[in-house]
Amino acid sequence: MQYKIEDKELDPLQFLSFVNEIWPGNYDMKKTAAALQKTFNITAYDNGQLVDCLRILTDGYFFGTITELLVLPSYQKQGIGSQLLRLAKKHTPTLLYFGAQSGVETFYEKNGCKPSLPSYMIEKENPPKA
Repeated sequence: MQYKIEDKELDPLQFLSFVNEIWPGNYDMKKTAAALQKTFNITAYDNGQLVDCLRILTDGYFFGTITELLVLPSYQKQGIGSQLLRLAKKHTPTLLYFGAQSGVETFYEKNGCKPSLPSYMIEKENPPKA
């Protein structure tokens, strides 16, 4: 397994192929490329195939959040996600806050993450069509 810290060469096409195996969707390539440039990306590759990605959005001083931790289903329960969390803890410039999907709290707690503030979201409203 090859781990990359601050993977600035994360290819948007490869990332979208990877994401679609976990969260199928109709993603925009240009917007994905721009989003990847705005995050601190920690990745894991198996023989050149992206198998795990943890993305951090941070201001570099006060706040950081893990936007997602994604692992290909066939690579789950092999310690790769745990390794990315350790790398995030070691290399992040800030404290990290993040939300967890229901049912995976045990994974985070066994990796030293502590429950914190409840999370909330504000959904973007779609502007009226002209």
